Amino acid sequence: MPENILPSHQERSRKTLASLLRATVEVLDKDGLDKATIPRIAAQAGLTPGAIYRRFPDKDALLQEVCLRALESNWRHTTELLQPERWKAKSLGELVRYVIDATLKGHSTHRGLLRALALLTLQHPDRAFVRKCEDLERKTFQAVSELLLARRREIRHPDPDSAVRFAMLLVGVVAQGVMVLPQDPKEFSRLLPNVEGHLQRELPEMVLRYLGIKT
Repeated sequence: MPENILPSHQERSRKTLASLLRATVEVLDKDGLDKATIPRIAAQAGLTPGAIYRRFPDKDALLQEVCLRALESNWRHTTELLQPERWKAKSLGELVRYVIDATLKGHSTHRGLLRALALLTLQHPDRAFVRKCEDLERKTFQAVSELLLARRREIRHPDPDSAVRFAMLLVGVVAQGVMVLPQDPKEFSRLLPNVEGHLQRELPEMVLRYLGIKT
């Protein structure tokens, strides 16, 4: 058998694990952290609870694995998507708009999953796990900031380095605070109707003006 072909049982095991992780993400996204029970995840994956416990000692171990994989996937996807060569023909203003639009849409589309992962890390007692999560989030943040700062000559703010990082931090905090963390996703719409629409229109304009980027 060629070395690059897995034996059939290993291939089945890999597919089973992928199905289990995918089902966990789906349950977290739909039902939230509290309702992500082993029986519910097993049913979503088409497995028995025993099959899950043969791979993970408990639910927490499974959730940690899903969380770390999701954050690493986001970092890798962001890094690939924001390769400088992809954006040579685009203005810095277009790039900033894209980053903000993608951030807002991602938080809105995957609100349930992001809320579950945020709550998991906020209340988790294992500091080593939390640090790994923070490191992956920092790497994603750094990838975005470095791409924008590679074109610092187009930024008229007197301190481009701090300004870009502050702007990207603001975008992330707003997206999480408005779209993810509230118990009711419509909570802010009671204060401002169609709050997501306002964010999509106004947040890019605010950031561009703050950075002093011509549009």
